[in-house]
Amino acid sequence: MVQATMCSMYSAQLLDHFEHPRNAGEIVNADATAQVENPACGDVLKLSLKVESGRIIQARFLAKGCVPSMACGSLMMELIQGKTVEDAHKLRREDIVAAIGGLPDASVHASHLAMDALAAALKQIR
Repeated sequence: MVQATMCSMYSAQLLDHFEHPRNAGEIVNADATAQVENPACGDVLKLSLKVESGRIIQARFLAKGCVPSMACGSLMMELIQGKTVEDAHKLRREDIVAAIGGLPDASVHASHLAMDALAAALKQIR
């Protein structure tokens, strides 16, 4: 019953990222690390990035929270890994929502959390 409800609420892409997260974990000696928390729901997303010659060569995340927050963290890593820092700055919340197959209104906060964590991490890169 729970699985059927989740399937009707969330896209196949979102469920895939939740069930099979990509690039989970932390980077030792990261060039940037940022942790943000949604004060309303308590979800936490931590990103760590390794940058070489202006390009994100490694991106990892740790998440604690709802299914969409964990999935958005996973998807974010796929979207930014291999990109230049400049291109990562151009990523928009709408890009995440589209790539994850949409989010229910009650879960839009997950895309905001991902963008806030990315912005905080990118601020550390010079």
